[in-house]
Amino acid sequence: MRVLWVSLGIVLADQCSKLVVRGLSVPFLHVSWPGLPYGVSHKILGDFLRLTYIENPGMAFGIELGGKVMFAVISIVASVLILAYLYHIRNERLGFRVALAMILGGAIGNLVDRVFYGLLFDQAPLFYGKVVDFIDVDFFNLDLGFYHFHRWPVFNVADACVTIGVILVFVYHRSALDPGKALQERVATDPAGSAEAPAAKE
Repeated sequence: MRVLWVSLGIVLADQCSKLVVRGLSVPFLHVSWPGLPYGVSHKILGDFLRLTYIENPGMAFGIELGGKVMFAVISIVASVLILAYLYHIRNERLGFRVALAMILGGAIGNLVDRVFYGLLFDQAPLFYGKVVDFIDVDFFNLDLGFYHFHRWPVFNVADACVTIGVILVFVYHRSALDPGKALQERVATDPAGSAEAPAAKE
């Protein structure tokens, strides 16, 4: 279960970046950081990459689905299921487990915002917080019927890790189902045993 260090690293990186962007004040520690002004873009690589602090009440990339409490509960259940599945496949291919750990870390990172940020920043009750987004990238323009993306929806570290993790899951899942690749791995680990495989097929 060492891949859970990947999840922990993602959660820490995600939360630290969000607090830097949003700002934080801890009077008894004499810590005060104003953060970025809301909705104002700061150019990093021209208009291609900008920092734009916004708050998202819905899912990743601004997608909305159901009520806040329901979606938070779904996120908790999904995180527990991924954790249980990671334990179940703890001896499987590392790349596949890392991909799931990335999804888990990203899910928990955004879940912290939804569950605690409203209460932490005196804006809303528990489970009614908003997710902090700030990575503003102009990948490409996209037309979907009546909807047009002039810029990609603003996202965060957690969103990026979930997206990359999902892509890697498909990559490693397909390679795991590839009989040719599986045979190559058997040849590498047990040449004598693999030599019997074609004969068994016949």
